[in-house]
Amino acid sequence: MIALLETQDVDFKIRFEELLKRGAMDILSVEGRVKELLESIKQKGKNAVVEQVSRFDNWEPKDFLDLKISQTQMQEAYEKLDTKLKKALQKAYERIYAFHSKQLPKTWLDFEENGSILGQKVSAVDRAGLYIPGGKAAYPSSLLMNAIPAIVAGVKEIVVCTPTPNNEINPLLLAAMHLCGIKEAYKIGGASAIGVMAYGCEELQKVDVISGPGNIYVATAKKLVFGEVNIDMIAGPSEIGIIATPKAKVEYLAWDLLSQAEHDEMASSILITPSQSLAKEVALKIDEFLQQLPRKEITTNSINQRGAVIVTKDLDEAIFLMNQIAPEHLELIVENPLEILPKIKHAGAIFIGENTPEPIGDYIAGPNHTLPTGGSAKFFSPLCVDHFMKKSSIIAFSQQAIQELGEDCGILAHTEGLDAHQNSVLVRLNQK
Repeated sequence: MIALLETQDVDFKIRFEELLKRGAMDILSVEGRVKELLESIKQKGKNAVVEQVSRFDNWEPKDFLDLKISQTQMQEAYEKLDTKLKKALQKAYERIYAFHSKQLPKTWLDFEENGSILGQKVSAVDRAGLYIPGGKAAYPSSLLMNAIPAIVAGVKEIVVCTPTPNNEINPLLLAAMHLCGIKEAYKIGGASAIGVMAYGCEELQKVDVISGPGNIYVATAKKLVFGEVNIDMIAGPSEIGIIATPKAKVEYLAWDLLSQAEHDEMASSILITPSQSLAKEVALKIDEFLQQLPRKEITTNSINQRGAVIVTKDLDEAIFLMNQIAPEHLELIVENPLEILPKIKHAGAIFIGENTPEPIGDYIAGPNHTLPTGGSAKFFSPLCVDHFMKKSSIIAFSQQAIQELGEDCGILAHTEGLDAHQNSVLVRLNQK
């Protein structure tokens, strides 16, 4: 059964601290192996990638070109889709595109009275690399969530890498690639994919930014290549936090907690409520529903090892604890949720009301489902258009502007002991 905690318990503080450590990934334990894989790709290029795919994915590509996914494969998969599935995929694309279009930053210029011009130029990166997980499950939705912000940003070249154990690839993922207009995709997974996108090889030009979730090897590789390329974030296992009051429907809460637990054994599902009776009912209902799930073993391990239901003295204490947790997904199933929204300080995505289950955000609501995990919502934001763009400052001084500000600038430069800086400015003063 899922762990039941009460804030009045003698050992609550200790047990709650363990929950806060849920996002800790022992990167040190795999860092050495990941470094070896990345260094091999640096030194041997495409040959290293082929060797690594043969080693980890249980099939033997003949050469690097054998790893490429053709646009024909993508198109055929899309055309074979069931009509209803194709319609759902298209609807998801349209909603995600519409939401991210509202995020698009703009270039701007400010013309000052003294003739100077200050501003900001916004432009897309040239080339983006998307990592789409595979293995235990395939995630076409992750392709949409990572590709569409890049498309909206105006990225001209998008590369997709995804693992294909036994050389098998999910047809819906192929269909999603076609829908997104992907022209370059490879059957490469894990740290190998991150390495080849970051460093490039003969057949695959390096990218400027890498986005997409993955396991500890992917997360470690992203951390190690940061600086060589930009990355979205270092994301860990999926998680959900729910704040619920006594009137919340038990069935809703149980299924919502299970919706994250079925991702993998390391996923976290946490309910916080001031109602002891609700807490116990939800725990029992989770055990009942678990028996119905095809991924029962994975889900059970997640619930038993990483799940918790916490009973608080009141709603304010529930909010306080949830802000400490800073969950990836946060559901507010309470009366008047908009009234407590200002008190929520840390969450990747906030789902308001009983008719907004977290999975609606995974697929079709519109906002991105690539979110900060493990408490990193305290300082990271969801994947967005900005991750695929960069900003350049614009500065243009008139003769009047340099006359007005040059002396002050020179004083500041001289104070820092940078005389060439000072002279670079002063030489322009009193010049006609």
